[in-house]
Amino acid sequence: MQIKPPLLFSPWQKRELNLKNRVMVSPMCTYQADTDGLVDDGHLVHYGQFALGGAGLIMIEATAVEARGRISSGDLGLYSDQQIQPLTRLVDYLHLQGSKVGVQLAHAGIKASTRSPSDGGLFLDQTDQEKGLPPWLTVGPTDEPLAPGWPTPKALTIDEIEDVINAWGEAAKRAHLAGVDVLEIHGAHGYLISQFLSPICNTRSDEYGGDAGRVKLALDITKSIRKNWPASKPLFFRLSVIEGVDIGWSLEDSIKLTSELETLGVDLIDCSSGGIKIGMQGQYALPRQRNYQVFLAEAIKQKTDIATAAVGMIVDPQQAEDILQAGQSDLIAIGRAVLNDPYWPRHAEQHFLSDKALTPWATNYGWWYERWDKALNV
Repeated sequence: MQIKPPLLFSPWQKRELNLKNRVMVSPMCTYQADTDGLVDDGHLVHYGQFALGGAGLIMIEATAVEARGRISSGDLGLYSDQQIQPLTRLVDYLHLQGSKVGVQLAHAGIKASTRSPSDGGLFLDQTDQEKGLPPWLTVGPTDEPLAPGWPTPKALTIDEIEDVINAWGEAAKRAHLAGVDVLEIHGAHGYLISQFLSPICNTRSDEYGGDAGRVKLALDITKSIRKNWPASKPLFFRLSVIEGVDIGWSLEDSIKLTSELETLGVDLIDCSSGGIKIGMQGQYALPRQRNYQVFLAEAIKQKTDIATAAVGMIVDPQQAEDILQAGQSDLIAIGRAVLNDPYWPRHAEQHFLSDKALTPWATNYGWWYERWDKALNV
């Protein structure tokens, strides 16, 4: 009798993308690029382990569309043609192992020019300058600093916003040339797009501000990317569906924006939370517990009928399967759990079918595993 695979390991198609399973490695910054934003051997090893581990889709970390849009000097970039070839090498290897590849295009706005989290995460200053890591001028919807004591950013003019929008389109072209399968627009977590969406942060009075104008940057960037990204390839959008509990950008705002994004060619909303002022800490944050953001993915999916990805404290296979079976999302984004266990997808397969994995392990050492597995089950 043929055993029906769990939904987590059923194929998923969008446009001409075909995923072998519903496991998406969530974009997680590694802050290990050199100051030119190039993919290097460290990235090959880091992302390669997830492909060997069996993930259907690997979303590469936040990749800046402008040099000034990097969170830190260790961020990847796609703002220069010299960044295409190193990314191509990584994409080719991940494809060779059977995974599809996405890139999250990003701009940090006023959250740029910082040290990596492992180095404290504060803004770069003179001490960093002396180490060869000079700070740079950040930009945002207004000239309000990220926090008291932080450097004052430059408020973007209309002409400068146009340049930023074009930069996203150019980055999309480069991603296509590198062989990337999916693009994700980073519109979450208090970075540039999120800064413009937020009624807390965006106090502009021109066409990019106010209740109607706050969404314009997100929409214009989506249009720019779709002009430069093949119609055959999907486009995702990571969205902070809420900034915080009962404050700032709301679920209702996200539902309305999602409907507009869908008409412009967005295929999936990657549903997260947290904003520029509140972040994920403090009295307005969602309590961190298993499935704590799944209700956001479910709400967007039900209210708009667009595909969604659920993310946040999804740690075990049955938990992921239950989310899919309940129709709460279409993909499961795994972050810290896959850092802890890069073979999470293969181990999840074995959870559902303990005697044999549903898909073969990597050829070069899969035979070792099969021999070991047989010996254990004698």
